[in-house]
Amino acid sequence: MSIFFAIAFSLSVGFSQVLSAPNPSNIYVWEIPTWMPKPIIPTDNPMTAEKVELGRHLFYEKRLSVNNKFSCASCHIQALAFTDGKPLAVGATGEQHPRNSMSLANIAYNSVLTWAHPGMKKLEAQALVPMFGEHPVEMGLSGKEQEILKMLQEDKNYQKLFAVAFGRGDSNINLKNLTQALASFQRSLISVNSSYDKYRYGKDKNAISASAKRGETLFNSERLECFHCHGGLNFSDSVKHERSAFEEIAFHNTGLYNIDGKGGYPGNNTGIYEITKKPDDMGKFKAPTLRNIDLTAPYMHDGSIATLEEVIDHYAAGGRTITNGKFSGVGSQNPLKSNFVSGFKLSPQEKHDLIEFLKSLTDEEFVTNSAFSDPNIAVN
Repeated sequence: MSIFFAIAFSLSVGFSQVLSAPNPSNIYVWEIPTWMPKPIIPTDNPMTAEKVELGRHLFYEKRLSVNNKFSCASCHIQALAFTDGKPLAVGATGEQHPRNSMSLANIAYNSVLTWAHPGMKKLEAQALVPMFGEHPVEMGLSGKEQEILKMLQEDKNYQKLFAVAFGRGDSNINLKNLTQALASFQRSLISVNSSYDKYRYGKDKNAISASAKRGETLFNSERLECFHCHGGLNFSDSVKHERSAFEEIAFHNTGLYNIDGKGGYPGNNTGIYEITKKPDDMGKFKAPTLRNIDLTAPYMHDGSIATLEEVIDHYAAGGRTITNGKFSGVGSQNPLKSNFVSGFKLSPQEKHDLIEFLKSLTDEEFVTNSAFSDPNIAVN
């Protein structure tokens, strides 16, 4: 994938022209509370409302796929916190992917993108992979760069949208500006208004239930150790923002598999080992945000755990045991497993409390916000 990315990026530069400077008065206003730090934005792609709006149209644009029936939003559905509800993503050609579609909530705060690529740090670069990647095929646009640019250049609405975002002229309708607009829209997808946020940061003592409060205590306890990988403002340990002392990037083996007794994972899903080829990196994946986690089932990098209850059972056991089939093995005995996945015991009430806490991380405003919705669908 890294080789493809280098080729795709060089292609995008080939189609790019000098970027027209945006109007300096168009300062983007972040709709976030004061307790939440602002994301760090690339200096070569400052946020503007105009780029965000263009990116929103492109995010829902089905003509940016080989069959004109597929868009970014096909795998990232707003009502599901920009996931798709499937164990494994399916591309425009029907090809099933080896991994689950990740939530885009607060993706602007991610220090590293995707489940298992340490070098994928910029949304502008990542956008090229689903569009032009062939292993697996997602949007299926490889070799069709000129076609999609021609489509955009001939569309009167996109002529206007690109003009206000990047300046007038067909030369500004290019792949570089396309990916910059998509990235800007994705960075606008901020989720910080859950019931838990109102309780913890808004000082509303009644915003969550007593059960959820007990669940929070369990979540942050050394007994369960959830917070080590899912802590902080974004409930993830791969984050960056304006108040960060340093960039946090982490990947973990959670004992989901142990197919050879030596820590082996399925061959098409070996985590960052696929990139680094370091034996100790086998099965290491990023800990995603837990914000809106109740909406983003199924879980894990391969969607192999269906419910939150089953996720807790997995961690309580210190790793998953698979008794039959080609992936059989005792995950709790995985020698490469994180030290934080050591197992624990919960009473039925404690398990209920923990789930109530996780459910309190749902941000209903985020999944219904019209600013993030398909601009082609009228809002009643």
